Amino acid sequence: MPMQPPVRIGARGSKLSLAQSGMMQRRIAAALGADPTNAAEVERVAPLVVITTTGDRVQDRRLLEIGGKGLFTKEIEEALLDGRIDCAVHSMKDVPAAMVDGLCIAAIPEREDPRDAFLSRGPERLEDLTDGAVLGTASLRRQAQSLFRRPDLKVEMLRGNVDTRLAKLAAGEADAILLAYAGLKRLGLGHLPTSLIDAVQCPPAPGQGALAIQTRIADRDAAWLAAVRHEPTMLTVAAERGAMWALEASCRTAIGAHAWLEGGSLNLVVEALTPDGARRFRHSGSAELSQLADPEGSARDLGLSLGQAVKDEAGDALVL
Repeated sequence: MPMQPPVRIGARGSKLSLAQSGMMQRRIAAALGADPTNAAEVERVAPLVVITTTGDRVQDRRLLEIGGKGLFTKEIEEALLDGRIDCAVHSMKDVPAAMVDGLCIAAIPEREDPRDAFLSRGPERLEDLTDGAVLGTASLRRQAQSLFRRPDLKVEMLRGNVDTRLAKLAAGEADAILLAYAGLKRLGLGHLPTSLIDAVQCPPAPGQGALAIQTRIADRDAAWLAAVRHEPTMLTVAAERGAMWALEASCRTAIGAHAWLEGGSLNLVVEALTPDGARRFRHSGSAELSQLADPEGSARDLGLSLGQAVKDEAGDALVL
């Protein structure tokens, strides 16, 4: 591979973001010809640039109250646009449906387990919690899905990084919490959940468990990006984000989408719920991959179709 300037990687400063970005830093460095086990060489060819976002600074309110999930990406995207970094590593579930002009998702590596994890101070499952138990979450989707299954629960807003939420659980501020299993695994905490939530029965956030490598559009065909792309993951995430786009999903909309490949087919289930969990709207479908001339585009179209079906059925019920 020809010599090129270092690829500067923008990332948030949370422990989870640094763990995820460190994984990708080593992958990118290897694609650039560096030894991924040599920390100094990795930092030389693919340095990490830590950027604090508004979403990191404001921890006492739900994202929907301060501007939505884009607050985890805004400052990083500004750094991309003005040339301070060359790519960014995001949790895909934090990336808004609409992309900022001039930027793109250039690669998605292989996905980690997309399921939600249930953690408690005793009960093994959500169904085992006592009547009126306190469930801690800042996610409107997790709130709605949990109340659909257990309308008696008391849901309390719980933001903060993984360590903060675990500490609040241990301190008794909640009887149980829900976290992304992928994040726990990447932090070496995959042993903590008491159970995992079925992704078909309760679809996670679109793109949950996947990482997004964002670049300027002009750089999307850089040779090193090919080494970190995972085509099956790009297909499933395209389907889920298609549904998100159709539903205009944000932190103000309780939606879940889960896509998976099985037997040559791309399968997708999409659901949206009212915030109180009283009503759920759900559609599913599939597409045969062998018949798709443009698999990624067709995956997105499947998501758009199912998301629109959910939206048409729900009408104004989803408006917060």
